[in-house]
Amino acid sequence: MAASKKGAEPAERQNGIDRTIDLLEALLHLRAPSKLSDLAKQMGAPRSTVYAIANRLIEADLLESVGEGGQVYFGKAVHLYGRAYAEANPLHRRCREALDRLATQHSATAQLCALRGRKYVVVDTRDGSGLFRITTDVGIEVPLPWTASGRLLLDHMSPSEIRAFVPKEDFRLPDGRLLDVGDFIKDVARARREGRCVTTALSDRFTSCLAAPIRDKKGIAVATLCFVIPADSPNKRRTELLDDLVATATELSDRH
Repeated sequence: MAASKKGAEPAERQNGIDRTIDLLEALLHLRAPSKLSDLAKQMGAPRSTVYAIANRLIEADLLESVGEGGQVYFGKAVHLYGRAYAEANPLHRRCREALDRLATQHSATAQLCALRGRKYVVVDTRDGSGLFRITTDVGIEVPLPWTASGRLLLDHMSPSEIRAFVPKEDFRLPDGRLLDVGDFIKDVARARREGRCVTTALSDRFTSCLAAPIRDKKGIAVATLCFVIPADSPNKRRTELLDDLVATATELSDRH
């Protein structure tokens, strides 16, 4: 019996780790304080397990109690971990400086984007001084086919890999239009050839997304720089913004 129990311990620990990650992911998706009973229901986990995990995370300041309704949300330790990551990561630090310059110089919303699972997320953003401002909130997961960045972030994959990677439902745009998978794959190939990508009226009918890849040593796009501008922007401005994006992303890429 002792040997059997010992062999089960790693699986039990792993289950606890999985539950902890699930709880944090649930809060990230909800982006609002939530009751533990609601989180347990969303996770499909026993309430006792979720309460035990949450209490330990509260002790570690990873979560904190909010209000008087038994709700929890991210605690100050999460902010400290995030700041430590951003300050210690050379690429992210350089990207922040690049976003500041791009947004200020061109009076346009500049964003740093990357893959998270099978979705696209904005990692960091800067608003320009122009009147037109539309952004995706940092950390919100967006279907890859809706964005210019999504096409670049997949450009190391084969057509069959792309079909297997992108959920079929993600080809449905917010306005109900359905993107053709074959056309999307052609867009990905074109983005790879041109080293840049522009999409218009996909996630929003009134915007264009301009993107350039930041690549690692293997040539894989690990992130993108992008501008979000009005869909009716003059071609001269589009070209100017794209050229600066490509030059800046190339400087940020690991070419050694």
